[in-house]
Amino acid sequence: MCGIAGFTRFDTRWGNEATLRRMGDSMSHRGPDASGEYLDEHIGLSHRRLSIVDLSAAGNQPMTTTDGQAVIVFNGEIYNFPELRADLVDRGVSFRSHSDTEVILALYQLEGIGLLEKINGMFAFALWDKTIETLFIARDRIGKKPLYYYLRGNDIAFASELKALYELDDIPRDIRLDAVYDFFAYQYIPDPKTVFEDLFKLEPGHYLKVSRDRIDNRPYWKLSYRQTENEVEAGAESELLRRIDASTRRRLISDVPLGAFLSGGVDSSGIVALMANASDNPVTTCTIGFDDARYNESEFAQTVADLYRTSHHRFTVHDNVRDNIDEIVAYFDEPFADPSLVPTYFVSRLARQKVTVALSGDGGDEIFAGYEKYAVDYLENRLRSCFPRWLRESLFPTLSRLAYRINLSPFRRAGSLLQSLSHDPAMGFYLSNSQISDRTWRQLLRPEIARRLGDYHPSRITTDAYHAADGPDHLSRILYTDLKTYLPGGILVKVDRMSMANSLEVRAPLLDREVVEFMAGVPSDLKFRSGDKKHLLKKAFRKLLPETILARKKMGFSVPLASWMRGEIRDLAEERLLHRDGGLVDLFRPEAIASLWHEHQSERRDHANVLWSMLIYQMWWDRYASAEKNA
Repeated sequence: MCGIAGFTRFDTRWGNEATLRRMGDSMSHRGPDASGEYLDEHIGLSHRRLSIVDLSAAGNQPMTTTDGQAVIVFNGEIYNFPELRADLVDRGVSFRSHSDTEVILALYQLEGIGLLEKINGMFAFALWDKTIETLFIARDRIGKKPLYYYLRGNDIAFASELKALYELDDIPRDIRLDAVYDFFAYQYIPDPKTVFEDLFKLEPGHYLKVSRDRIDNRPYWKLSYRQTENEVEAGAESELLRRIDASTRRRLISDVPLGAFLSGGVDSSGIVALMANASDNPVTTCTIGFDDARYNESEFAQTVADLYRTSHHRFTVHDNVRDNIDEIVAYFDEPFADPSLVPTYFVSRLARQKVTVALSGDGGDEIFAGYEKYAVDYLENRLRSCFPRWLRESLFPTLSRLAYRINLSPFRRAGSLLQSLSHDPAMGFYLSNSQISDRTWRQLLRPEIARRLGDYHPSRITTDAYHAADGPDHLSRILYTDLKTYLPGGILVKVDRMSMANSLEVRAPLLDREVVEFMAGVPSDLKFRSGDKKHLLKKAFRKLLPETILARKKMGFSVPLASWMRGEIRDLAEERLLHRDGGLVDLFRPEAIASLWHEHQSERRDHANVLWSMLIYQMWWDRYASAEKNA
């Protein structure tokens, strides 16, 4: 796990070795163990290493082939590299190290960019081929590892984090308004956009091919949800467990201490159980607790820890948010407002005191249909089918507006439901999960910003993904949508930034290629059956976990956000939201911001999500986008 950066130098002289060093140093938290730079006439590469496999200097980067014709910087882990290495040795390849990085280089020399079909892992790498003067940049299938880039003519500058690109001269920082709208709708900015007009993210499952005369951006992986209708449930259950067990065992390869995040949910509990069965020594587990029982899962985590006799560690978030929020937000180079970033930071900090690598249950909800929103959406779709389209489209919007005018929670929920039912399933899924309503957005927005946005609406992100899915039913399409949007743009960004902030590597067995591709082909009825979320996963884990874990209601990695905004971080939020002359007020009317703030403080309405997003945006702007920072 590392940080990478670099640039081509066909026509643009971005800088020298000192520039590369500054780019790497800006991400030193991603790789505190070693550093290196490579510079020649056409390419500059920078690397910061977090040593996990082969701790010797032989594993340092940038790494060059023995003939000097290819050089690579690589961030991530290739979990099937031992098998690939053995095959390469049989084919006559000699190795100088025991690292997976050298395996990528050797595969490239034999198979070119076709190596992407063979590697299984989380990765972002940049490989310079001197013989054809071409740079290949690739990102893993799901999007666990980040890669940002900026194009100037046929030259490219790239990095694991945006802050490394800020080290280059003349990098534009013009705010991209549609991306800002996306942020308030989703609490993250979806690929390939960034918060800035001319900077982009490489999409998951894509690679860039950069040469003097052209730049190609191509996908190399497509996930199909065409389902096998004759799947036998018993066979699916045993095959799923076999694949997850194999995936977990692959992720136990490490030359440094290794442990796990344990929330007490089905996903992380099952992974810990498989780790314990595969390990001779007690598994180190870490969990986060809250004083507020509505958000505290630590007792369930303790149940699993006791069952498998893990070396268990717990951290309780008391009044730690106010003291740490500035530091936490600083690790996000563009606005990111998933509130669970706070406990993720703390559990990563706790884990790093004990281990360098932690396994997690990330991806379980998106792959196995675990979110409560899937159950809600299922019920909405059943209701949608009960009414003719003309009635839903003509009557329900009016009823929704009437319900919203009654300032009581049941009526607001009814208004939200009626609004969703008035649209088709794709748009309904967006409306049910958007973090800001069209009504609130219009109330906040300055007229001149509204004119500049024109007819743009963030729902396009959701509906485009939904309609690109090839699944036979609605559930398969929304699972595909979340895997292409929320998972890489939200969940995995949060885990990457908060773990890397603490120089911790996090591995996700449930997001293994073999698990994901298998589950995509499993019929939806085996994932969500009669209201039972994660139906097949629970059956696969039934011999590993007690019923108290399998049958418990999902809590999610939630935080008491409404009370934070009225209590611990109230003063900080009020100062940032109501007393700044740049940032939010460039987008929103100050009186509208104040109205939401006072309604929340008086407990007339809960605006915690929107206020939190506004706070995060302002904190980001103060650090990265204000005139003083751009000077």
